[in-house]
Amino acid sequence: MRSGALIAALALLMVVVAASLAAFDPRAFSGHMSVHMALVVVIAPLFACGISGTRLDPTISWGPGAAILLSFVEFVVVWIWHVPVMRDLAELSVSMRLLEHATFLAAGALLWLACLGAGAQVERRLAGAVALLMTSMHMTLLGVLLTMSPRPLFGGGDVSCLGVTMTASQDQQVGGIIMLLVGAVVYLAGGVALVARFLGAPPMQPRKGIEL
Repeated sequence: MRSGALIAALALLMVVVAASLAAFDPRAFSGHMSVHMALVVVIAPLFACGISGTRLDPTISWGPGAAILLSFVEFVVVWIWHVPVMRDLAELSVSMRLLEHATFLAAGALLWLACLGAGAQVERRLAGAVALLMTSMHMTLLGVLLTMSPRPLFGGGDVSCLGVTMTASQDQQVGGIIMLLVGAVVYLAGGVALVARFLGAPPMQPRKGIEL
């Protein structure tokens, strides 16, 4: 099962990166958001499932607070890459676009590893649930801001995504909706699932003191 998850992650990664470089107009924000969501809520969890608990898992010995810290790291990564000047750089430069993909994938994979590896410790399970719910919240906030913005934040002309021509405002709204329907929902579902696992876990046993 682990090897299958890794193979699927690598195959999807090659497809997504190739599509971002060849199939999508680099100015199309909706195409960018599709790639972003594929990296953080499909490929990153697959990588996490493939290596969680193995020697390749860098989070295996991290404490309960790691998941919450990594949620903040992903928040910073996501919001930085959606600053208009950073979007311009990613649109104009292939190397910057690849760097963007790499940071999305790395931040997402580390977060999912810290959360999915929370099965052994009840404390880590609860921290993972909080981290995923926090991530869902900031994804929701950014998605709403992008969708409801009265003017386009990225570019100004018409763009084409998979043969569909849209204005810059329409393109941005579609991207925001993709973030809401995919990113926010998947992280919310993951957080709820970990909460359910936490509530169903046996109560923690108090540590025995040294008997005198």
